[in-house]
Amino acid sequence: MISQRSTRDEVNGGNGATTLYFGPWYRKGPFFEAAIRSGCTGHDIYNHMYLPASYSEPVDEYWHLLNQVTLWDVSVERIVEISGPDAFRFTDMLTPRDLSTCAPGRGRYVVITAENGGIVNDPVLLRLEEDRFWLAAADSDLLLWAKGIAVFANMDVHIREPDASALQIQGPKAKDVVVQLLGDRVLGLGYYHCGEMELDGIPLVVSRTGWTGEIGYELYLCDASRGAELWDRIMETGRPHDIRPIAPSDARRVEAGIFNYGSDLTLETTPLEVTGLERMVEQAKDRDYIGREALERQRRGGVRRKLVGVEIEGEPLVPEATEFWPVTEDGRKIGHVTVAVYSPRLERNIGYAWLPIERAQNDTALTLQTEYGDERAARVAQIPFIDPAKAIPRA
Repeated sequence: MISQRSTRDEVNGGNGATTLYFGPWYRKGPFFEAAIRSGCTGHDIYNHMYLPASYSEPVDEYWHLLNQVTLWDVSVERIVEISGPDAFRFTDMLTPRDLSTCAPGRGRYVVITAENGGIVNDPVLLRLEEDRFWLAAADSDLLLWAKGIAVFANMDVHIREPDASALQIQGPKAKDVVVQLLGDRVLGLGYYHCGEMELDGIPLVVSRTGWTGEIGYELYLCDASRGAELWDRIMETGRPHDIRPIAPSDARRVEAGIFNYGSDLTLETTPLEVTGLERMVEQAKDRDYIGREALERQRRGGVRRKLVGVEIEGEPLVPEATEFWPVTEDGRKIGHVTVAVYSPRLERNIGYAWLPIERAQNDTALTLQTEYGDERAARVAQIPFIDPAKAIPRA
């Protein structure tokens, strides 16, 4: 059995240090060995799988993402495939977004809602064919949710987890690498477009998406036996462009206003309570969906809390916060911070916090209680922190 120390615990100076043991109770993706061979030094657990979480210092990886091109093993984004004659009607029922405007070959960021309006998952949706949808799941059991709904939906759908494992190629040189790898055909993929392709017989689904706010592509390998081969082809093609494997960057995703399911969003969260996700609940949608009544009731009554951006004073948070920091007022807890991280480009600490609606206005002063026993001043800030129009990934 292989053991490996958690990078996050190491940089905490041994505070709560632990050892992660690999075993058959969690799944390894098709790029697992290639990632270790390429220098992966730490893993997280995500969707019951091992997620490469560290290759080098997070700030070093951040700058490489911003200036060069990076490769990520995100095979933990497990796919839920919904197909069959009623695939559109069923998938459309899962989300408050109007999928009638999502043509084959296009994608959407969506929220999947429960009967109380809570967020079950916030996947990227790809419509590969008229009657075939992919949901690239965040960290929750979306496959089981969809299968459970299908049992009682009385619709002709087939729901499965296909052989599909994602790699992300992200950064300003990502387009150069992907064009050299797959040819000019990828130039036809606009932002949130997708298509099925092959690389010397390796079956792929390629989408112009990513978890960074940078120019990026996701390559979904559709034959797990060829994981090492695809990884090596990408690394060889990207070498002239200085490609490097890195872990998902919290600093960059927070800058971009991207949320992490399980910490920022949960089943107890509705999209109307999250800054930027209100648009997911489309009032003009003329078809029913799970949670509609609850969300319409909440919209009429108004939300009582909000997830907002925060700027945090003090020394750079390196490493980032590993606990939910309480937000206090007059000695009592009124909310909590879900993520706090240093942005090297902005040269300040940023994050998200859940606050009562009356304290959620921009520039509101806050007091945070850190996991280190001290206090930090903060203020509510607008999100995204950078590029709210998403001009960078659309370029």
